[in-house]
Amino acid sequence: MIRYPDAFTSARLGAAALCCTLTLATTHTQAQQPDWSGDPSYGSVHLQAGFTPDPWTQNLQAGGSNQVSAKLGPNCTGYIMASAPDVDLHYTAGSMPLYFAVQSASDTTLVINAPDGRWYCNDDFNGLDPVVMFQHPASGMYNVWVGVHGSPQMQSATLKITELNPTR
Repeated sequence: MIRYPDAFTSARLGAAALCCTLTLATTHTQAQQPDWSGDPSYGSVHLQAGFTPDPWTQNLQAGGSNQVSAKLGPNCTGYIMASAPDVDLHYTAGSMPLYFAVQSASDTTLVINAPDGRWYCNDDFNGLDPVVMFQHPASGMYNVWVGVHGSPQMQSATLKITELNPTR
């Protein structure tokens, strides 16, 4: 004998299926891998060791609709626009360290894809502002995203690239 579900059971199964579909769609949208190959939202900059003015700065809107996955690496968090970096840095290294820092009234994060293909991230290094330091930076492309911790809301921020310790 075949039993057909009653209307109440059918409605519950439909709601459960819709819930699972929405959860999968949301997870897929928010957990998108950052696309380092996209055209940067705020452009590219070419700097070489000893650059002036130091720091180089870019005002931008931090954040986005995609949640950063901790699978990228330690300290990777926040919301970014994963479809493209905020800034691409083409860097020619020397003997100085290289710092990426953000200043904002909001809680911001940094996500960087370095020339070695690895991801480097930070949240709350200097108060609520992130800093990523490369003690012996490599020459090549650094793809930079400035995220917002805990919220997809866009926030005003300033990205600083410097060879001088930005916390002093």
